[in-house]
Amino acid sequence: MSAWLISLEGTAQGHHLAMVLAVLAAFLHAVFGALQKGRHDPWLSRGAIDGSYALMAAPFALFVVPWPEPHMWPIFGWVFLIHLAYKILQAQAYTKGAYTVVYPVVRGAAPLFTVIAAYLLFAETFTIVQWLGVAVLLSGIFGLALYNLRYLDVNRENLPIALVLAVFTGMFVALYTTYDAYGIRAAADPFTFLAWFFMIDGVVLPFYAYVRWRAMPAPPTLGPLMVRGVAGGLVAFFSFGSIMLATRLDKVGEAAVLRETSTVFAALIGWLVLKETVGPRRIALMALIAVGAVIVEVGG
Repeated sequence: MSAWLISLEGTAQGHHLAMVLAVLAAFLHAVFGALQKGRHDPWLSRGAIDGSYALMAAPFALFVVPWPEPHMWPIFGWVFLIHLAYKILQAQAYTKGAYTVVYPVVRGAAPLFTVIAAYLLFAETFTIVQWLGVAVLLSGIFGLALYNLRYLDVNRENLPIALVLAVFTGMFVALYTTYDAYGIRAAADPFTFLAWFFMIDGVVLPFYAYVRWRAMPAPPTLGPLMVRGVAGGLVAFFSFGSIMLATRLDKVGEAAVLRETSTVFAALIGWLVLKETVGPRRIALMALIAVGAVIVEVGG
């Protein structure tokens, strides 16, 4: 499969596959965010998820895929640090603010920063039509965040700090998206990068989550938490794996913008699963996000 994927790089077929992978990543990333924000403490959820995907990835990294080339080890080191900072910021933001307020801000900040970073690192450019699409998509995302900020009655006393954390989290989403794209392109085999990424990325937070769980006056039962961790780990493989493969096959900026349709899926999950209110105005804003993503794709 590695040889087949590599053969598609820079081709029309590779472009279409990258588009499908980016939209798949959008849906699964919204599911992933909801799993972390659900009824458990976000730190515990993230620790269970990280531990699960690290354990699942280890046999593939150690015994299945080719070992990384020497130049990949510093790259893995930076990937680890960037993702750790991102996860800390994300968990803090989810602790302080409501999911449907925090998530759109994170996802709205991310594509703009990613497009800029992709220009600086990979010399990628957008057409005028594509920039129009980015503007439409961002207006929908930030409009959704502002609507939630005005009308949602959840954790309002913590909203200012939650929004600041959300913006910084979005910056780190852009940073990890761009640097992961650099890393997976630097690897001879993309699946080597993915296997080692998941194994290395998941080694820290499980220990912190365990310490946090032990210190709780009434810690949650481990069984349901572990089930959430395994489910989140499987989702993470396909969510993060899809977007990384998409950025190897095609433009990083386009993949990043398409992934931000995750905000639409997140709002639907917030409504259907987390029982958060969704009305006609929010549906219209979600439609703007989808339209913006289509403009970016067509404009390219």
